[in-house]
Amino acid sequence: MSRLTNHLIVISFDCLSALDFPTLQELPNFSKLLKNASYCKNVETIYPSVTYPCHATIVTGNYPRKHGIINNTFLQPGRLSPDWYWHRRHVKGTTLYDEAKKTGMKTAALLWPVTAKAKIDYNMPEIFANRPWHNQILVSLFNGSPFYQLDMNRRYGHIRKGLNQPELDDFVLASAVQTIKTRKPNLMLIHFTDLDTQRHYHGFSSEEAMAALKRHDDRLGRIIHALKESGIYENSTLIALGDHSALDESKAVKLNVLLRKAGLIQVKKNGKVTDWKAYCKSCDGSAYIYLKDKSDSATKKSLKTLLTKLMQDKQNGIERVLTSDEAREKGADEKAAFMIEAQLGYYFKEQLDGEFIDEIHEEDVREKKYTFASHGYSPEKKNYSTVFIATGQGIQRNKIIPKIHLVDEGPTFARLLGLSLGNTEGRVIKELLKV
Repeated sequence: MSRLTNHLIVISFDCLSALDFPTLQELPNFSKLLKNASYCKNVETIYPSVTYPCHATIVTGNYPRKHGIINNTFLQPGRLSPDWYWHRRHVKGTTLYDEAKKTGMKTAALLWPVTAKAKIDYNMPEIFANRPWHNQILVSLFNGSPFYQLDMNRRYGHIRKGLNQPELDDFVLASAVQTIKTRKPNLMLIHFTDLDTQRHYHGFSSEEAMAALKRHDDRLGRIIHALKESGIYENSTLIALGDHSALDESKAVKLNVLLRKAGLIQVKKNGKVTDWKAYCKSCDGSAYIYLKDKSDSATKKSLKTLLTKLMQDKQNGIERVLTSDEAREKGADEKAAFMIEAQLGYYFKEQLDGEFIDEIHEEDVREKKYTFASHGYSPEKKNYSTVFIATGQGIQRNKIIPKIHLVDEGPTFARLLGLSLGNTEGRVIKELLKV
């Protein structure tokens, strides 16, 4: 299969929404990009629409049920900070960067989710120190490309302020620019989270979110300039995309509070979970409900009764209850006994104490107990699609594609590089390509 491009640069602007498109058209660098680009402003995301499953979908062309990244974090009942699906080993099947590496292409990934320990030439994985005795820099070095990361940290580490935004994205940008100029990778995956962070803690349409969009425009401009300066711009394909949108919320639903009261979760006085029969695992706008023993029909029956009763009153925040089969049909984890979808204005948390429904206040958000906006909701929610913009080598000019799905992106990227991801659940967006 012939290659359509020599360099594929994929920039993921986490939480970029179709609702942002009019703003993008007014920003200097995005508007320049759009003049010659083809795009879709109606990209349907996956379920649950959270970051790690989304990014695994983008590089595999498959739904979470197939690639195995069914949530951001693991099912670890009662743990305040569960571990994330950081590592490549959790992804089932092949990925875009695996296939590129097999053919000898140079690969780079900067804070791309689920790439820890991946076989990527220049790898700065998204992973953080999740134990009191862990050191952030050592955790990153151990799970990515150590000499490459040491070089980037030596040059640009002063920019960063831990995991705080916008400094973290500014560090990623500086590293990306340097990598383009000095390494000229054939495949580069860049993940920016500034916008996502601002929306979580300030709201979807907040001034802070709008300021992040402007910073992203500057970042896009810097990357385009680096491609031109390095002499590879004419032989490159540039992709700017979002993974999901977000919705504002004012109430947190804590189903585990009711499960604990019903005796389905056992907790010590210090708050540690000692045993459980059923547990609500949050995906923010949706949640999985797992049984410890899948054959526990009595607990499953009582759960169904409880959920049916809760759904009858909209004040409880549950819009829909899905069976495991219905969750699988939507691409989610079929191992869950149930999956629940939040009403507009609500999202799910895993806390075991307090009220079942909590009003979200400013001080709670400042303390990072709750957020003002989140994702994870069903792609069927209104005004919830994301965007896809492509320009450069191998791409048709000024094609407006009415609708695509997140699973279509990986197979399309593979085709641009003359690769195949095998039997994917997504399709190659042929109408986008110059073949």
